Formats: sequence, C-alpha cells, structure tokens
Amino acid sequence: MGVAIRTAGEGDRELVVRLLDEAFHDDPVSGWVFPGAEDRRAKHPGLMAAFTDIVLADGRIDLTEDGSACALWLSMPADDHDGDAEDDGPAQVRQAVDPDNERVETIGRLTAAIHPSGRAHEYLWMIAVAPGRQGEGLGTALIESVLDRCDREGLPAYLEASSARSRKLYERLGFEPAGPVLDLPENGPAMWPMWREPRTRKA
Repeated sequence: MGVAIRTAGEGDRELVVRLLDEAFHDDPVSGWVFPGAEDRRAKHPGLMAAFTDIVLADGRIDLTEDGSACALWLSMPADDHDGDAEDDGPAQVRQAVDPDNERVETIGRLTAAIHPSGRAHEYLWMIAVAPGRQGEGLGTALIESVLDRCDREGLPAYLEASSARSRKLYERLGFEPAGPVLDLPENGPAMWPMWREPRTRKA
C-alpha cells in the first residue's frame, strides 16, 4: 500500500515543528548544538521552528497525509554560492533562537561551506518521522517521491547525514559520499555529505 503524501502549508507549521523536535531531540548534532538536556528541551523547538519557516518560505515540505512524517527540501540553483562567508542566515537564526549559543550559527556556516555548488540539485535538509512510527518505510516513501522526480528531470540530490543509521538508509537509496566527513569541533559528532546522481530510466 502506498503512502499518501501532500505538500505542507502554513497551517501545518506547528505539526512540522513538533515532528522535527521529536525526531531530532536525541540526534547527535542536536545534542552537540544544545549539550544540556534542560537547555535542549527549552530551545530545540525554536531551532526547528526557524528551519521550518525558512523552508516554508523558500522550499517545499512534504508531509504524509496522516501527519506522521515530513521532509524539508530546497531546490538549489546551479549558480548557488559556495559557502559564502557573507551569508548572514546562520547569524540570523542564532539571534532568533539562542543568541548566546555560538553553535547554532556554527552548524549553519559549516554545512554551508561544504555544500556543493555549480549544479542545480534538490537538497534534503531534514526528514523526520514520529518516534512511534519509525521503521515503517515512511521516510523512504517521502524521499523516493522526490528522487523519482529527480530521475525524470535529470537532477541530482544532496544531503548531510547526521547519524550512521540515517547514512545507511541514504546509501540504500543511491546516495554516495560527497567529500570528506564533517567532524564538528570540540569533539562533536560527524556529519556525512552525500550526493546522488539521477538514475537513467530504462524504456
């Protein structure tokens, strides 16, 4: 049975933020950005809200019809900047979410610096599945719906895996390493940049 997917709108904002907060609360990167448990409970939802607002404005959020999973995508143009040091987006997010926490800005700048440029592609920024629904194939269905379009249109796709578990899922979907592993500073966790070339459809 297929998974029904629709495009999220402004009315789905709180649902998407809650999904992201629940799915990424214990993620290694979220734990690095907010190392204190109490601090993370208080401020992590705000970071997920900032990400949601960025993608609602500039990208697309796919949502399963039952509201149990979502994927945040940005369409990146071929001439996108290459880790532009002048980009004030990460600083704005830090100011809005947690001005005293340098890591909120650092994570944005580090991922921007390794992001490939020169070819238009679809960027899977984040994908979240409700904790009680993980392992049912919902995340795979969300990703494959966009990868199918990428294959039809000849577009590559890119992401950064934030855990070894998610990296294995992306490898099964055709993603391959795209440069050196990003080791976050101060003994932080690893992030794996991954790239997928479009697959040629056989007649």
